[in-house]
Amino acid sequence: MKITEHIQNATSTLFSFEILPPLKGENMKALFSNIDPLMEFKPPFIDVTYHREEYVYKTHENGLLEKRTTRKRPGTVGICAAIQNHYKVDTVPHLICGGFTKEETENALIDLHFLGIDNVLALRGDCVKSEQRFIPEADGHHYASELIGQIVEMNNGSYLDKEQVYNSGTDFCIGVAGYPEKHFEAPNLKSDLRWLKKKIEMGADYIVTQMFFDNRKYFDFVNLCRSEGINVPIIPGLKPFTTKTQLNVLPSLFHIEIPYDLADAVENCRDNKAAAQIGVEWAIQQSKELIAFGVPCLHYYSMGKSETVRKVAEQLF
Repeated sequence: MKITEHIQNATSTLFSFEILPPLKGENMKALFSNIDPLMEFKPPFIDVTYHREEYVYKTHENGLLEKRTTRKRPGTVGICAAIQNHYKVDTVPHLICGGFTKEETENALIDLHFLGIDNVLALRGDCVKSEQRFIPEADGHHYASELIGQIVEMNNGSYLDKEQVYNSGTDFCIGVAGYPEKHFEAPNLKSDLRWLKKKIEMGADYIVTQMFFDNRKYFDFVNLCRSEGINVPIIPGLKPFTTKTQLNVLPSLFHIEIPYDLADAVENCRDNKAAAQIGVEWAIQQSKELIAFGVPCLHYYSMGKSETVRKVAEQLF
């Protein structure tokens, strides 16, 4: 079922979460052990991220460079299929521009279609650590809007091979990312919203926001979107604090602000256990306020750990 259909059919706020694929060499057992504690809250869908490989260049004695992969999280398509088969819930694989040619993107979408996966989240993705800016693959997409265009073309039955006639197309529901505090590369929020609106006009069906810790930023973002004619569902993304170090790590990685009251409380914690408790309490209050606002779904970034998300969900669902 499509995400938009889940939202339309819901009689109350939905619960969903996002997981990381295991690193290469690991198996599904550890992943299922993190998903199991959250299934009693009946998520209608689970997001599965895709992370680009990380690599370094090693210089040989002859001066030639060798590209060596140092870190990779493979298997998003297979993991989505395994989750749907094991738990009988929908999955939302993340598709990114970086690291993929258009043909590789088409092949991934065909596999997802064959597996009966109805939803995708279309993202540009981040640049790799060795690059100063995002660099697409040769014959790949530069922007998420281009990726959306390819998905829409396939939904309409148009594939890269224009000489071949196909009987039918795919039928993906397309999600995109929204940034209540603007994308860090955008000069301002107004400019960021212009690009977001373009994605919706091209065929995106719903928005999932970057994590935020101040609900006012989400409320203002929704109001701005509506004023710009963006009327699709906007799902808020939330993350409970789990460690004291996240006070500095999260703003650096995701370009977000931490409210003073939360930052002060976490900073004064004795240890990570106390910080996680503060994070749970903050996320519960955030969630309650968002439910009262009438959000269609609360989407939690679990980062591969379900304990704090479960503690929040126990108070809400």
